[in-house]
Amino acid sequence: MRAAGVRGTASGPPRGIRHEPTHRLQLLPQKRNRRHFVKVIVIGGGWSGCAAAVSAARQGAQVTLLERTDALLGTGLVGGIFRNNGRFTATEEMIAMGGGEMFHAMDACALHRDIEFPGHRHASLYNISTIEPQVQRALAAAGVDVRYQVRITDVELDGRRIVAVRTKKNEGDLRFEADAFVETTGTAGVPNICTRHGNGCAMCILRCHTFGIRVGVAARCGVKEIDGHKLDQFGAMSGSCKLHKESLAPEIAEQLNRTGVVVVPIPRTGDAGSEKLEIKACQQYALPEYQENIVLLNTGHAKLMTPYFPQGELRKVPGFENARFEDPYAGGVGNSIRFLGMAPRDDALKVDGVDNLFCAGEKAGLLVGHTEAVVTGVLAGHNAARRAAGEPPLVLPGTLAIGDAISHVREQMQTEKGLGLKFTFSGSVYFERMKERGSYSIDVAAIRQRVEAAGLTGVFARGRQPRRATRRGPRKRWPDQPQG
Repeated sequence: MRAAGVRGTASGPPRGIRHEPTHRLQLLPQKRNRRHFVKVIVIGGGWSGCAAAVSAARQGAQVTLLERTDALLGTGLVGGIFRNNGRFTATEEMIAMGGGEMFHAMDACALHRDIEFPGHRHASLYNISTIEPQVQRALAAAGVDVRYQVRITDVELDGRRIVAVRTKKNEGDLRFEADAFVETTGTAGVPNICTRHGNGCAMCILRCHTFGIRVGVAARCGVKEIDGHKLDQFGAMSGSCKLHKESLAPEIAEQLNRTGVVVVPIPRTGDAGSEKLEIKACQQYALPEYQENIVLLNTGHAKLMTPYFPQGELRKVPGFENARFEDPYAGGVGNSIRFLGMAPRDDALKVDGVDNLFCAGEKAGLLVGHTEAVVTGVLAGHNAARRAAGEPPLVLPGTLAIGDAISHVREQMQTEKGLGLKFTFSGSVYFERMKERGSYSIDVAAIRQRVEAAGLTGVFARGRQPRRATRRGPRKRWPDQPQG
């Protein structure tokens, strides 16, 4: 049975039991009834979901985070790059606004800081082997109730409002009520999509065959989701693989551990594979240097900066004679397909057509990367708690890189041309926009001044007492263009 072995609702786990982020069940003394306080459910435990959960908890909400698999962070367990290019700006903006918990976790697990690799400057690399426990500790400190192996497959609606989300009967028949919900389920994780639009299931970190496929909550509410495309194909392929470091030549592994970066020219007998760069979700790495070289980054394992690389061809490159893929297992053939099933939303990250559903990460649009997932997660969780308490949402202004990115991506998703693009603070079209607008900066003091000028210093860190829910029944709707 995939779901937890005990039944619970959003008002809390079964009597006297709490499922801690450390996977342990503990008997706890009974606490007073807190059902009159607002409750927020976050569906999906990737970077955006973890950020949303902590952010909502900071606002005084009771938060339950539901994760489909047995581990948090999803593709964050095979990523590891942050603070590169404009992501430095976005990171410091969010820290200045008081929503920096996830970035503090990354910094605490950093293996390398201020490194450079093709097209990218002042990057940091976190250790993918130690990052999840660090995030678990941050969630526990915020009082977030984390449930693992809970796959939400259906919703209960009352008009335009979600009342509860549910699992299948044969997966525990769990039901979770809340005042507001945040969907951070991502846009990948459906094997037939990887077969239809990619090279088949590559057996990636999402592990769909074990834990079940991703189900879109917005789609279950009747919302028409949005599919991105690149060239003539729908979606985009994940942009990197992992190699076992022990399978590389000792001199390559030593340099990788010491400097964080190894660039090895691909001989003519190797695989240049320009077509692989064109289908990458991470267009900030679709540069000639990645076509002509093998680029490795040290994230605890050897991160290979290409969607896939035929293993037979890879082993023809000196130093890679014994190379073996760790993620995806079929990294010599393909990778996961993403950016199918995005939710239409406003600049407060509320999903169109559902009054109490918010979204973040890739679910919120064509935003690529951990940093992008975290900053949207913080805003979505914050606004979910505000919505649950009957308060207007926060919309970040365009004077901040984060606010402009959220608005700009929403606008671009409404155009055919925009649906063929991917947006990230670290490269490609949006990083160019940042430079043109003058929002890219690595001057921390200047970034903090920009946040202060917007009146948003510490806005996400203004902890509040547990919030009381507004009365049940018809609720006052926000205007179509909410004010910040």
